[in-house]
Amino acid sequence: MSFTNKPTDSELDILKILWDKKQCSVRDVHTILANTKDVGYTTTLKLMQIMFEKGIVVRDESHKIHLYTPVLKQNATQHQFVGKMVNTLFNGNTCDLVLHTLGSNNHSEEELNAIQTLLDRLKNK
Repeated sequence: MSFTNKPTDSELDILKILWDKKQCSVRDVHTILANTKDVGYTTTLKLMQIMFEKGIVVRDESHKIHLYTPVLKQNATQHQFVGKMVNTLFNGNTCDLVLHTLGSNNHSEEELNAIQTLLDRLKNK
């Protein structure tokens, strides 16, 4: 993914649904989006058409209902967004990002255990 063609916030909302469901029609995506956002069907349709033109999703037109599948992988997209955020907001300092994130949010015991497990694994490398 080039960052000139990066997904917008609205496109990321759609991508999250597609990453979860693997493949959806516009109607399916719109139904899920409408649970949390005030968005019209035609807006969802237009966004998904734009995403297709940008190469963010592919469209299967072999059926009456077009099905959309994400091209961008979730991990790769997250990695690029985090990398850009570290570089632009934290001057390339990953430690500052981690300290800021851990210090400004409430974390569950499960999350803290997962973080500790990762830290232990990194220390043992």
